[in-house]
Amino acid sequence: MIHRTRRSLLALTILVGIVPAAAAQGPSRAPARPNIVWISNEDMSPRLGAYGDLLARTPNLDRLATASIRFTNAFTTAPVCAPSRAAIITGMHQNAIGAQHMRTTENRVPELPGPYLAVPPFYVKAFPEYLRAAGYFTSNRAKTDYQFGVPFTIWDDLGPNAHWRNRPDTRQPFFSVFNLLVTHESQIFPTSPARKGKPLVTDPAKIVVPPYYPDTPLVRKELARMYDNIADMDGEVGEILRQLDEDGLAENTIVFYWSDHGDGVPRAKRSLYDSGLRVPLMIRWPRSLTPPLASGTVSDQLVSFVDLAPTVLALAGVAIPTHLQGRVLVGPSAGPEPEFIFAARDRMDIEYDMMRSARDQRFLYIRNFQPELPYAGHIIYRNQSDIMQEWLRLQAERKLIGPAALWMRTHRPAEELYDTTADPYQIENLADNPAHRTTLERMRHAVTEWMARIGDQGLINEAEMIGRMWPGGVQPQTAQPYIVPRRSTDDPARVDTVRFKEPIEVVMYMPTQGASIGYTMDEGSNAKWRLYTGPILVDHPMTIRAKAIRYGYKESLETRTSFVREDAVSR
Repeated sequence: MIHRTRRSLLALTILVGIVPAAAAQGPSRAPARPNIVWISNEDMSPRLGAYGDLLARTPNLDRLATASIRFTNAFTTAPVCAPSRAAIITGMHQNAIGAQHMRTTENRVPELPGPYLAVPPFYVKAFPEYLRAAGYFTSNRAKTDYQFGVPFTIWDDLGPNAHWRNRPDTRQPFFSVFNLLVTHESQIFPTSPARKGKPLVTDPAKIVVPPYYPDTPLVRKELARMYDNIADMDGEVGEILRQLDEDGLAENTIVFYWSDHGDGVPRAKRSLYDSGLRVPLMIRWPRSLTPPLASGTVSDQLVSFVDLAPTVLALAGVAIPTHLQGRVLVGPSAGPEPEFIFAARDRMDIEYDMMRSARDQRFLYIRNFQPELPYAGHIIYRNQSDIMQEWLRLQAERKLIGPAALWMRTHRPAEELYDTTADPYQIENLADNPAHRTTLERMRHAVTEWMARIGDQGLINEAEMIGRMWPGGVQPQTAQPYIVPRRSTDDPARVDTVRFKEPIEVVMYMPTQGASIGYTMDEGSNAKWRLYTGPILVDHPMTIRAKAIRYGYKESLETRTSFVREDAVSR
């Protein structure tokens, strides 16, 4: 894989299987590279005290902000979780890798072409896999939702109890992700178990109702519940930060906090307005780390969530693959602010749609590829929302007026343009305003150029796209890896036993282009699989098990080879 010329000397000196990552770090008590913790939560716009929201009860995140770089113009690439998370974990726009439809596993309507898993280009990896290869312990508690499956090569520790505390060597640097679910859209539905017997704390009368909503008691109550869930999430953040302090790790750990997309309520989630895309992002940079970065500062630079992957790799000292589509946000390798950031919406559950957007510091441009469609399409999951039910009721009674009636229109303009400074709720469409013709044309061109540059897969019928990924509608299977002595001159063969007299190195060969290989010397179903990155030294009898995965493919069959000394055989 081609990489930028930047290289991490430490990453190059660690050869998994020959020099363990922990040993390469030396005897120092603290790892040579920083630990990195991601705290992410679901479905939330910047509704924090640190972002000026006076109704929010978020003391832990507000304290975190005082020690962080707080970004005020951070935007995700999709207004819904799975496509957004596909972009975050790969550093590539979801519509560049065929992961744009929400979700690929949708199967409630038999006429839809799925379910399937997206198959990204062969060179695309989840960035934690690069961290593992460089010696990091990677853990994720516990959401994935990447659209291409959950390749076993990404995480050392994945599940409801995953934690940096589970790494086998406390000297090993770690990248640990904590996904907080309490703010998810489903947690404010009337049927949510989280709501049962739980009185509201937030006063609905104090809610600032956006002008695009009908201002009714039900709308206010659901928004108040959202604030209560945010307060609960803040407590969970505080517990994670306390654990860092308890373990004496805070001074060598960079903490990221972010939300995967905007509020989990109608006209926010699944929409390309700021309400669906603008999110909180904070990066806490410990004072002890070099180079020092100013904490408690605010950046208004445009940030896209394709920037998260290259930023983490750069901070960890790991080479950044050239195919990543974002930039480094902080540190010596920080890139310049872009003129635009981009986002996309495609099929949502059973409803097809296609929208693309560009955002600069002031204007938001949206292109509706199917303007004949309504804004509020038929999304069954969203219909569980009290806000949605209230909106639909008032629409049926023909009682909606003013901005609250806009989102219930039966069709949309082909283009939308909003001045987000003068119109933060994006109510007044300026696309037909002659005074903004130059801005419209500039941003229209930006979207067209971006789509061409990334090879936007949304322009391909989904069934045709699946046919390319899964020929004949059948999921391909990753080929079984080969385990062979490095000095061998024979054609690769999968053999049960290899005899050796003196130490040898063995390599693993993979016929499936772009597949990742994992290996273990453990027995049983609970084996710990290591990421294969280079030759393995065999200097004593052992059994090596290997399997492989190409993202979006089925996992391979397992190869098992025992290495036996010849003198032991002769006896």
